[in-house]
Amino acid sequence: MSQLGWRKSSFSTGAENDCVEIAAAPGGLIRLRESDDPAQIITTDPVALAGLLRTIKADRLTPPVAPRT
Repeated sequence: MSQLGWRKSSFSTGAENDCVEIAAAPGGLIRLRESDDPAQIITTDPVALAGLLRTIKADRLTPPVAPRT
């Protein structure tokens, strides 16, 4: 994989390991990672990411349900 140009969130507190980073990837994909664990990368597309951001901004994100034991 070629070197991606990672960008930090403008809402980052300025701490070295306290933010989400985003990069454009080949094929029109978008990659996301947390700066304190850069090896864990989520790949998505612009439409799915836009939908997630709309859901978060509208405060409609449903918390995960704990598994039954």
